[in-house]
Amino acid sequence: MLTQINKALLFTTFGVEDFNSLEQSVDNMAPSLAEYYLADLCSFNENNYLNKKDIEKSFSFGEYTLYLDYNEDIYLETDLNEEETTSLW
Repeated sequence: MLTQINKALLFTTFGVEDFNSLEQSVDNMAPSLAEYYLADLCSFNENNYLNKKDIEKSFSFGEYTLYLDYNEDIYLETDLNEEETTSLW
């Protein structure tokens, strides 16, 4: 699933000012906390389309990949299947 993320909300959540600082902030954070924040940001948005040739920068963290395109928009892609996130009960 690919969603466009609100930059201001993303940067505030991770306490950074730009995309370049984001990877270091995520790397310095507990993995479960970073994944929680990314999953939470992903839940507010709908599926979007991103042409992969428009990607300026990207980095991956676990099941998540963040993309910065040339228009300065940020997208979050997750490899999680919907079946994996459903309850067992």
